Order: sequence, then structure tokens, then C-alpha cells
Amino acid sequence: MFDLSPVLLSRIQFGFVMSFHILFPAFTIGLASWLAFLGGAYLKTKRVIYRELYLFWLKIFAVSFGLGVVSGIVMSFQFGTNWSELSIRAGNILGPLLSYEVLTAFFLEASFLGVMLFGWRRVSPRIHFLATCMVALGTLLSTFWIISANSWMHTPQGYEIKDGVFFPVSWLEIVFNPSFPYRLVHMTLAAFITTCFVIGGISAVYLLKARHREGAVLQLKLAIVFGAIAVPLQIIAGDFHGLNVREHQPMKLAAMEGHWETKRGAPLLLWAVPDAKNERNTQEIAIPKLGSLILTHDINGEVRGLKEFPREERPPVAPVFYAFRVMVGIGMAMLCLIVWSIVQWRRGRLESSKALLRAWMVLTPAGFVAVLAGWYTTEIGRQPYIIYGLMRTSEAATAVDATSVLTSLFVFGAVYLFVFTSGVIYLLKMLRKGPQPVEAHQQVPGFETASHPISAGQHFESLK
Repeated sequence: MFDLSPVLLSRIQFGFVMSFHILFPAFTIGLASWLAFLGGAYLKTKRVIYRELYLFWLKIFAVSFGLGVVSGIVMSFQFGTNWSELSIRAGNILGPLLSYEVLTAFFLEASFLGVMLFGWRRVSPRIHFLATCMVALGTLLSTFWIISANSWMHTPQGYEIKDGVFFPVSWLEIVFNPSFPYRLVHMTLAAFITTCFVIGGISAVYLLKARHREGAVLQLKLAIVFGAIAVPLQIIAGDFHGLNVREHQPMKLAAMEGHWETKRGAPLLLWAVPDAKNERNTQEIAIPKLGSLILTHDINGEVRGLKEFPREERPPVAPVFYAFRVMVGIGMAMLCLIVWSIVQWRRGRLESSKALLRAWMVLTPAGFVAVLAGWYTTEIGRQPYIIYGLMRTSEAATAVDATSVLTSLFVFGAVYLFVFTSGVIYLLKMLRKGPQPVEAHQQVPGFETASHPISAGQHFESLK
């Protein structure tokens, strides 16, 4: 019988909430930078298409940002309701890191977001562009602090423990812990790539439906160019991140790769069915030696297996193994699509190749799936620890009964499904409508003189 303990239910609840939340920052981080690019491109070229695209994606950003904030607020309360022991024992470190995120990133975003949304016709074009850049910077600063706090839980350093409580010794070591640089680059690129494929995929849909052709072609080409840079960089960043995991979290790496025995010249498992009870795999499809070459950069390098570690120390193997392959598989699919797109572009068939455009349409949500799979790999692979090697997840949970946690889980589930289903439906409605042309005789919002004022309420209506 499946044991629904308070700890397991609390993990499910946090995982459920986080799975919703992470989708929106992963999108808005890249989208804010995309808006900064569009704003800068318009200032430089004065092409109306850049303004139209900016106004279109600004609406999408506003709704997505709001949904991200709403979902993130709930998570902070769970540290007190479900994970109070973690707050008590590690709050001296995690508390300040999360506060820095609010003080630097969130306040910066919140301050300039108002100018970005309602500053048209009220501030100069350059000031409005500056506000957009500040919002983009705020999203990156937010990523910095959140990844720093989470990375410290994976590779803790710069602390001392007194009576079971963590105290900071060196904030420099805490913030820039061993896994932080790799995870920051990996997550930031993942967010940019997620946005890139949404923009490219939506543009492909417009081209398939023969709508918004000028903007769709421009956006698709920009998505291909950016993808040609970012996707290979992400593969390289992932390789460095894997080497870091091998050094600091060997149990997680063994689960990711599905290796039970320590081997030299280990194979790369493309597919397998992990059997944790019998400590073996079935139905293996493997490439000899390639695992060692990738993981150690030596074809005969040693790769540690799960049997080197006690059973009670190992993470759940199957979910980590499969989630990792989903993430990598999507990354390879993205790379193939980018290469295919470049070939078709050079042949002059970029807009006419329906198969290519359909492939972009199919991969529109691929970045979100890859982000979720990567997060599941990282967090499930850390188990049974919440602070790796130092504090178990079971020690971090609040002593509440399972009924209370299960009730709140159902309430969260109902509210989230309603709110986010409504939000996503509204986003899809705006995406279907697409960028709207502005008549040539109309003045550019934010670029006309102050003699044509507009109220915030009027502008809000125009955003709908």
C-alpha cells in the first residue's frame, strides 16, 4: 500500500506548486530580454514592425509576469507551513539570500514595470527603453539569487553548524558555491531558449495560416539565429554542469546515467528500465564507451555506480533517469530543428516548407517541458537530502498530520487549475490574435509629444 506520509504529501504539494511557477519565470526571463531587443531595434531603425511586435509581446509579458508572481507568493508560505524545520535550521542562510532577491530584483522589476506598461506617451522613448532594460535586468538578478540559494542546498559551503543550526561564515562562498556558476548559466540559457522556441513556434503558426507575414518572417529568422547560438552553448554548459555534478553529487550522476556498477569505459545508456530492488537495468540500449567519454572526457575514464553508496543514501533512480533523458532528448530535437531551419533558409524555402513550420509549431512548448524535466532531475536527484549530505528531507518537514497537508494540496490544486487554466486560455487568445498594425498616420505610443496625454486606464484598455 502506498504510504501517503506528511513528508511525501508536502513534497508533492511543493512540487505541484513549483511546477506551475517555474514555467512563468522560465518564459518571462527570456521575454523581458526579447522586449528590450525589440525596443532597442525600434529606436535604432524606426521600423514600425518592431514597435508592433513590442506592443504585442508586452501584453503577453504582463499576463505571464502576473501569473508568475501569484504562483511564487504561495511557495514562500510553504517554508513556514510545511518546511518549518528547514526554516529554523537553515534560515540564517536561505533567508538573507531570498531577501536579497526581493530587495534587488523584485523591487527593480516592480518599479520599472509600471513605466514599461503605462509609460507610453508619458516618458521619452529612451526612458521607456531604459525601463524595459531595467525589467530585463531585474529578471536576471532574480535568477541569480534564486539559483544561488538553491545551489547552496546542493553544494553547501561557507557555513558552520552550531546545535544543528546553520550559520554563515563566508557569504562569498555561500553565494558562489561550487555548483552555482554552472547552474546559473544552464538555467538562464534554458529560459532564453524556451522563449526563443515560443516566438519561433508562434511565428510558424502565423505563416502556416498566412497571417502577420512580415512580423512572422522576421521573428522566425531571429529565433533561428538566436537558437543557432544558444542551443550549442546550452549543450556545452550542460557538459560542464555534468562534470560538476560528477565531482560534488556522484550519487545523482549515477542515477541520471543509470549505472549500478562502477566501470571504466562505461557505456552511454540511451534507454533502460531501472530495477532498484534488484540493483540492475533491463531492456538496455547502450553505446559502448561513450558514457565515460562524455562524463570524464576519457574513453576509459571511471564512472561510479550506485552500488558504491548505501541504499538509504540513493535517490529514486527511475524518475531521475527518465527525466534526464527527456531533457536531453528535447535539446537534441531543438538542435536538429535549428540545423534544418538554417539549411532551408539558405535554400530560400524557410517560409514555404510546411513540414519545417509544423516542426516549429510542435516544438513551441518544448522549452517548458525541458525546464520541468531538468528541474525534476535536479531536485529528485538530490534526495533523500534537502541540504545535500547534511540534512534529510524528512528532517526538514513540519510536524503536521497528513490530513491537513492533503486538504491544502487539494485546495491548491483546485485554485491553481482554475487560475492558470484561465490565464493560459487568455494568453492563447492573445497569441491567436497576433500583433496588430498601427495606422501610418497615428502617432507612435511613447514617441509623440506630451500634448497628447493618455491615462493609465485608457492604456490598460488598449492592452486588453
